[in-house]
Amino acid sequence: MPTKLDRLLESIHPTKTTEELSRRADDALNSFSVEAPQIEVWDRFRHCLIRFLHHAETRLLRLSAPCHMGVEFAWGRCCQILMRAYGPNGEKTAFEMARTGNEGGLYAVLKKMAQTMADQFAQNEIEAKIGTYWNYLSVNEKLAAGDEYLAKYGHLLPSELTEGSAARIRANLPKVLQEHSDLLRRLGRIGRT
Repeated sequence: MPTKLDRLLESIHPTKTTEELSRRADDALNSFSVEAPQIEVWDRFRHCLIRFLHHAETRLLRLSAPCHMGVEFAWGRCCQILMRAYGPNGEKTAFEMARTGNEGGLYAVLKKMAQTMADQFAQNEIEAKIGTYWNYLSVNEKLAAGDEYLAKYGHLLPSELTEGSAARIRANLPKVLQEHSDLLRRLGRIGRT
């Protein structure tokens, strides 16, 4: 019979979080239409990205209808996503790509934007599930969860983390659980490249 930890780890498995949201990001990108492959006017660029933000969020979050927000608020969200994707001047970098067609042009900007959103939503989902799981455990259950995790997955962790009593793992189990999904994703890629 699966334990609480087993059910949590199953719910945050990459196939149910990061990979699923990545598929939805691809769907959002493939179902979005643009007027032209290059945009040379800043206001048209902003309008295109705001439309894409609404479209992508609807697909990523499986909303029945787009959640429209004020133009300036939506543009601010776009800028945050672009800065996460391209650095401090992300919106300017993205505009240059869309304007010139270099480095994949507008399509690459929209693709990067969708994937950045998907990654953030997946991370938020994982953190929320771990927080809920952890907050409803008693102290004894938290200690037992550390033992269970180490017994089942300790062999996947670096030896410097598991040596002795694995105190760093036990003391930071919620953080370790957040990294668990990434660990499985990286292990899944071994042999595929």
